Amino acid sequence: MLAVAAAVVLALGTAPALAQRAERPQVRAGDRWEFAVYYTVPSTAPNRTWVVSAVTPERIEGTENGEPLLLTADLNVVDSPREQSSNPTLLRFPLEVGRHWSFASDYLFKPKRSRGRTVTDVIVVAHERVAVAAGEFDAFKLEAKGHLSGTSPIGSRIDAETFLAYWYAPAARAIVKSVYHNPYLGPSNVELVAFELEP
Repeated sequence: MLAVAAAVVLALGTAPALAQRAERPQVRAGDRWEFAVYYTVPSTAPNRTWVVSAVTPERIEGTENGEPLLLTADLNVVDSPREQSSNPTLLRFPLEVGRHWSFASDYLFKPKRSRGRTVTDVIVVAHERVAVAAGEFDAFKLEAKGHLSGTSPIGSRIDAETFLAYWYAPAARAIVKSVYHNPYLGPSNVELVAFELEP
């Protein structure tokens, strides 16, 4: 089924260009995405899997690698095995080139037990083709510039500027690629490897 979904996306690539406006996707229970997360050495080996179990008008519930995952209706991560966010708004539908917004969110980064606040400015900068392991997609490229402040588990101050470039593809109902720069964690990349969507 994952291969069938990838083939459908590739077939869509030969159709006329999609409208340059994306409405909120109709995520369904059973939707599944496999991502490769890597730092310095590129990889296409999936190591993060999302599976949707329930969808309401307010939120999307599922699992990440078998652990609880909670998303907003706009696909923003509220709670996952690695993070919690009080007001995540990296995606705000509808998406159109030139649209921009700002948001503030309190966070908990679970692996290091660090917590604090991010203030982020987001802009939709382009509508373009992007190639990832799962195929080629018509996607909206977004850029998010953030200011991160908080404390580490040992009480030291966290104060940094962050930058995230990411591509949302309507055909995949997901962010298919992201490149994140954080001076405390270094660069990190996420790329869609395979997916299966319920009709």
